[in-house]
Amino acid sequence: MMAGAGLGALLLATVAIGRLKPAAPSVERSTVWIDGVKRGPMLRQVRGPGTLVPDSIRWISAVTSGRVERVFVRPGAVVRAGTILLDMSNPDVQLEALTSEQQLAAAQAQLVSLRTNLNTSRLNQASTVAQVRTQLREAQRQLVSAESLITRNLIAQNELQRVRDQVAELTERLQIEQERLGLMAETVDSQLTLQQDQINRLRAISEYQRNRVASMHVLAGTDGVVQDLNLEMGQWVQSGTTLARVVQPGKLRAVLRVPETQARDVALGQKAEIDTRIGIVPGRVVRIDPAAQSGTVAVDVALEGALPQGARPDLSVEGTVEIERLDNVLFVGRPAYGQQNSTVGLFKLSDGGRYAERVNVRLGRASVNTIEVLGGLVVGDSVVLSDMSRWDNVDRVRLK
Repeated sequence: MMAGAGLGALLLATVAIGRLKPAAPSVERSTVWIDGVKRGPMLRQVRGPGTLVPDSIRWISAVTSGRVERVFVRPGAVVRAGTILLDMSNPDVQLEALTSEQQLAAAQAQLVSLRTNLNTSRLNQASTVAQVRTQLREAQRQLVSAESLITRNLIAQNELQRVRDQVAELTERLQIEQERLGLMAETVDSQLTLQQDQINRLRAISEYQRNRVASMHVLAGTDGVVQDLNLEMGQWVQSGTTLARVVQPGKLRAVLRVPETQARDVALGQKAEIDTRIGIVPGRVVRIDPAAQSGTVAVDVALEGALPQGARPDLSVEGTVEIERLDNVLFVGRPAYGQQNSTVGLFKLSDGGRYAERVNVRLGRASVNTIEVLGGLVVGDSVVLSDMSRWDNVDRVRLK
């Protein structure tokens, strides 16, 4: 009987132990991040790293090929618009400029010669017209005399006819010479105009060649700071090669790289704050890149405040864009996992904070550090926001 009782007790103990829940694993409280659920206004923001870039950049390129003869400034130098950055030389360009000037001078001399010849020809033709007119008037007088003499039979009929033919000939000749003079006067202007157009073209070519020669004295073109001037004396550069870059350090904008999943909420005109590590500058979104690159979207922010001392182009910054303000919403700190508009499992503290049990939480709109709670939690609940993926196989942990 005692043996049977002992065996029964052992079976009962075995069944009881089998029905016990496994002990909750322990988690160090100091290694997890715990936050409480609150209700009130929530500011939605997106954040992204970026750099400061000049708002005004002047790229200086080589107009013509040439050899660098002298470099006057180096990157970082403050320059004015007329400051000479470097000198270049190219004998071929100088020779082409001299040739164009020679052609221009020859064309101008040809214009003078053409004007003289045309005026001389016009005057000669006018003299011919005057001579024919004089001959016609003399023939007309002879015709009047012949007609008076024929009535008295003092000359023959053939002589009268000869004088009449001479008058007709001179009349027609005078008309032809006058037409020739008019045609010559009309063509004088057109020929001079054509030659003047040729001179204008050669003058433009000569001016272009002079500008090519002048371009080898490379000027800054604007006030600012020199960047990317790394040429040395004797170096040969090709036409179109970038020689230098001049920026205005006082006019900078921030280019942020916002994750493409968050960029859909960014709009033009939204407020932003740029953390330059040496100060925070307010700004406003002025441009959003229509295409994504490497999972991010470029967002340009115009800086509206004074830049802190030491701000310069290519400085790494961190930007925060304010999307919207939500009133009277339930929210909590953003967990390490779980995106907006999704349902995730979070560990909620229980038993006075000694344990944490997994609950399903429905999340809504998200910000940089907070996220809206649509269900599964109430005001005052405390949840673990750290990554608890190593405890996916349990629904309850003990905090110690």
